[in-house]
Amino acid sequence: MATIGRPHGVSGRIHVTCHAADPAGLIAYGPLSDANGQQYVLRWCHEGVAEISTVVDGASERIRNRTAVEKLTNTELFIDRSALPPPDEEEFYLADLIGLMAVDAEGKQLGIVSTVHDYGAGTSLEIAREVSGEAALIVPFTQVCVPEIDIVAGRLVVAPPIEVPVIAEDAV
Repeated sequence: MATIGRPHGVSGRIHVTCHAADPAGLIAYGPLSDANGQQYVLRWCHEGVAEISTVVDGASERIRNRTAVEKLTNTELFIDRSALPPPDEEEFYLADLIGLMAVDAEGKQLGIVSTVHDYGAGTSLEIAREVSGEAALIVPFTQVCVPEIDIVAGRLVVAPPIEVPVIAEDAV
């Protein structure tokens, strides 16, 4: 839902990149967790900058110094999936794509979606190849490259751009 960025000032404030549609609504979900299960509470100071507190035994304690928040840079923050509203019909969360079988237009299996990357310039899918020795396939997550998604069936159709070869590395 968010990623902790660089410190802002010396009093423990941090830059936060929010992946929710409404950054102000992020705090309505309650405590956020990192990949290790540590919980945090944010309090927005102004756009993109927040104070952060750790939650231990149900009590929150604000982190008040720059050195401590520097250690949190690039920490991803998550919420429990059950806290999210269900997607509308014909919609899905990007996390729903992980684990889907990727097939080409003829139905040949290419692999499994292992990661969804979003570095700000556009989303891409990483497809783990099932055949030993084949490199992961990374394709832009666009209508042209991923023309069909069927969450219920557990598959998506991938049409890699010509620049992305779909061959084994050792075949080159």
